[in-house]
Amino acid sequence: MKPRFTTAAFLSLSLLAASAQAQGIVRHKIPGSDFPIAQAVTLPPGSTIHFISGQVPPVVDKAAAPESIAAYGDTKTQTVGVLKKIEEILKSMNLAMGDVVKMQVFLVGDPAKNGKADIKGFMEGYTQFFGGAQPNLPARAVMQVAALNVPGWLVEIEVVAAKK
Repeated sequence: MKPRFTTAAFLSLSLLAASAQAQGIVRHKIPGSDFPIAQAVTLPPGSTIHFISGQVPPVVDKAAAPESIAAYGDTKTQTVGVLKKIEEILKSMNLAMGDVVKMQVFLVGDPAKNGKADIKGFMEGYTQFFGGAQPNLPARAVMQVAALNVPGWLVEIEVVAAKK
């Protein structure tokens, strides 16, 4: 015997599918915190996910030694440079920083900070892109690493962006 769908059942299923598609990306705030990251991000069915490779800082001082920190700037300068590169990549894909749902940040210890990652400098650069005028916050991890491929690099960032 063939199953039969009534008009009401068909309409119910259609409405259910439509409401699932209408759901947007949900960014779960950290309870009781105004820290500019999401505790978690939930993507609805049908979201397109984009993985952006790790980006490194551009040279900001061509007169400095090519592999020196002076050539790339301090952690804040490098963070801003890297996030601008990511912003341009996203723009070329018809996306924006507000579409970033996950971020992994790799920081090298800054010799000027006793070899510790300059989290304050990173946050000063990061908050120029997230948590102010652009309120869509990503889930994020920041870790200190021993080194990156070029001795002057203090920052590398990779992101995942998604759009419904």
